[in-house]
Parts: sequence; C-alpha cells; structure tokens
Amino acid sequence: MLKKTIDEMHLYEKKVLKALDISGGEATPEEVSRSQDLDLKQVMSAAGALASKDIIKVQKEVYEVLSLSEDGIEYAHEGLPERRILKTLGEYKTIQMEDLSEKSGINPSHVKIAIGWLIRKGWGTMDKGKVIITPEGESSLEISGPDEILLKKILKEKKLSLEGLSHDLKVGFNLLRRRKGLLKIIKNIDYLFQITPKGKEILDIGIEIRKEATQVTHEQLKTGSWRELHYRGYDINAEHPEIFPGKMHPLQRNIQEIRRIFLNLGFTESRGTILESAFWNFDCLFQPQDHAAREMQDTFYVKSPETTDLPSDELVGKVGQAHLNGGNIGSDGWGYRWDVDVARQSVLRTHTTCVSARFLAENKPPLKMFSVGRVFRRETITYKHLPEFHQVEGIVAAEEINFRNLLGILKEFYHQLGFEVRFRPAYFPYTYLSTECEIYLPEKKSWIELGGAGMFRPEVLGPLDVETPVAAFGLGIERLAMIRLGIKDIRMLYQSNLGWLRKLPIIEP
Repeated sequence: MLKKTIDEMHLYEKKVLKALDISGGEATPEEVSRSQDLDLKQVMSAAGALASKDIIKVQKEVYEVLSLSEDGIEYAHEGLPERRILKTLGEYKTIQMEDLSEKSGINPSHVKIAIGWLIRKGWGTMDKGKVIITPEGESSLEISGPDEILLKKILKEKKLSLEGLSHDLKVGFNLLRRRKGLLKIIKNIDYLFQITPKGKEILDIGIEIRKEATQVTHEQLKTGSWRELHYRGYDINAEHPEIFPGKMHPLQRNIQEIRRIFLNLGFTESRGTILESAFWNFDCLFQPQDHAAREMQDTFYVKSPETTDLPSDELVGKVGQAHLNGGNIGSDGWGYRWDVDVARQSVLRTHTTCVSARFLAENKPPLKMFSVGRVFRRETITYKHLPEFHQVEGIVAAEEINFRNLLGILKEFYHQLGFEVRFRPAYFPYTYLSTECEIYLPEKKSWIELGGAGMFRPEVLGPLDVETPVAAFGLGIERLAMIRLGIKDIRMLYQSNLGWLRKLPIIEP
C-alpha cells in the first residue's frame, strides 16, 4: 500500500518530505523552499497534497501584525496633537481657543480633535473659550501615555505582533484603534510542517528523487527515448473538482422526450398561437357560451386586441347552428341563440385542443397530429397549480379509428415513459366517449390522473365537414415531470434553483 503511495507522489511532494527528513522532522515552508530550491507556491501545493494523505501535518498559526500609516509615522515623530497642546499649556497654563493652533503649531483642522483627546485624558478643561491645564495634565508633562509608547515602539521595530503586547501596550492599542488611519493591522499566517508516523514509514522504505515524465512528446516516441523515462503513478480515485456541464432544463427535457415518442409513432407536429379567439378555443369545440369555464375567473381575456378575426362565414354559421339546434347532424344542440360577438373575444388559450380544431379545418383525414404548447388558466398559485403550464394535445382521424384505438395509443405512450396506465369514464363538452388517464405510482401505491381523452362529438366534427371518427387526447406535462423528477411542488420547475438543477442527472435513469 505504501509502495503505491510512493509511486503516486509528485516530485515536489518527495522533495518536501526529503527536506523534513533533513531538518529532523519539522520545518517551515521558507526552510523547505531554500533547502530544495522550490518556490513557496510549489511548496504549499505539495504540502497540501501530503497532508491530505496523512504523510505530514500542517500547523497554522494566525496572528495580527501592527504597523504605522503615514499619519501614524508623523505622530510618532512629532507627538500626538494633544501632547503638543499639553506642552504649550505647560508653558502658558491658559490659552484662548483661537490662539491654540498658532502657539502649539498644529494644523487648525486638527485642533478640535486634539482638544477632545486632551479633555478625554484629563489633561485640560474648557472654560469660556479658554483651554486650561489640569493638575493631571501638569503631572503628565514628562510622562508618555501607553498610546505614545506604542507609537514609538512600532516606529522603531517597523512591525509588532499584536498577540505579544503587554497589558499597558494593549491599553495603548485600544486608544490608537479609536483614531482613524494611524494603525495598519495585517493578518499574518505562519505554517509549520511536521512529519507523521506514516511519513516516517515512507522514508524508511526510501524515496527516489528523479525527474518524472507527465506526457510523451512526438520526438520521444520517434526516437524511442520514452522507454527510459520515469512515469509517476496516478490515483484514479483521487478527489477531483466538481464540474457542472451545461444541460437542458428538466422540464424541457421531458417535453422533448414526449415529442420524440409521438414523432416515432408517426404523428405530425403542429403549432398554434398563444393568443386565440373564443371561437376556436370554445365555440368550435361545442362548449356553450354560458359554460363556467368561460367566466372571467377561469379564463384570461385580452384587452388588446379585444377581438380577433373569425374564419369563413360558412364555418361560423355552421358552428352557430350546432349550438342552436345541432345543425343537420341529428343533434338538439344547446338550444340557445349563439352570439358571434362573444366568439370574437380574444383569450389566452386555455388548452391546446384549439390547435386540433384548426388542424381538422385545414387538413383532411386520414391524419395523426400532436401539439405541445403553453396554456393559461386563472389558477391560484399553489404547490400543484400554476396559471401557466404545458399540454400535449393529439388527434387521430381515419375511417377505422375507434375508442379502443385511442386507449391503445395512450397505453403505448405511457408505457414508453415507464408508467402503468388505466382509464376511467369522464365527461368533456367536446368528446363522447370520454376518459381520464391515470398512472400508477408504486412508491405511493396509488393512481394519479394526468389527462383526458375521448372521441370528438358530431357537433364538433359536423361544422368542420369531417366525416370520419376522430380520437383526441390532452395531457398535462408539468405533473408528469414532477412525478419523474421526484418533486412535490410544481413551482420548483420554474424557480432558478441552481443547486437543484445541477444535481439532476443529465439523462433520466
């Protein structure tokens, strides 16, 4: 095991270990650098690698060092402003405030600050515009304060460790620290390398310091000199930096997988507009104009443009008759007078079924079509509802198409996504027979509904002049993505949570 460790050691690691052996088991980075002719960056990098393998220990001591700024150096030479005022007061005892700068020789802008410190230290008082020396000031004329002593000491030694200060000098430090711009406080770090028992075992086995090859050149291959080179071993289990490659958003990845499934099943893809007329979104699908889903609290109506153009008068008339009395297809319709102005209203589409209606109006069976797109409903935002989400819509139209064919298509679709599916009866205004699709969740031992499907009613197909049966389905994508990604809050799909996005696998398991 140790032999393998030695083989994988970098040349710089061996040099650092050798330096510690020479110095008796411990050394500073600077000592290792001088001993092995390495720069400090190389030494520290190698030491970090050795410490991670428990070959050496790296002790770190952090301490603060004091030095003086330009103002601090000036004060150390000439004395603190309050000291210079005190010396002047020692001569005059009392000085008018306006004469203080001239008599003491300090900068006029520093006078107020200097008097503040003079009074704080008890060396003087103020009385009716006069500065007067106190008995304590008299006794301090020849005695330096701890802050003054510290200034002189730093000036003499250039740098001073904060940790090594005596009690009195720490008092001086606290005074100087309250003044801005006199002291510089720099954090210094000292390192000490110490060899571990494992490192000693490696030295007992012996390490050979020789030049190592990390790559082979064309010339070495050509001449055959690569055979004489020494190659360092590599640990394939060594730690490596975590990399987050660019990848498709998980919701978009699910959408693309759904597209691929339907394209492989022979479907044609169609696209529709987000802004739609109430005619294509509701009326053409035989949804009555007083239906609850058409209320303002359920549908987004658009103010600009407030209305949209309708298709041909012939198609509009046939849809109106279907609502009124069923037209000529043997239906009773809804039995109310249909309003063309209501049909002109602009809405954000509430489903992608309007894409199917438009496709049937423009294409003749046989056909297979699907569409993936965003839809909008006035939903309250919760952990399972959003006002904007995605649907996949599809239709199959041909003479021989029936309800069992529809169930077979959906079963194959969910099977390719890895789900077991079942169907139960349902009601939709524009399909009959109708069903809801449910998939089984083994971890919850329960079924969850994911979409609806059915055969388009004659009242939908008649005005479009479609005489063959048409199977239709509309399935929610976000809920499907939540299940596959193992999340319980639909809002996660739209949040910029980089931590969660980075952890997701690039390909679904």
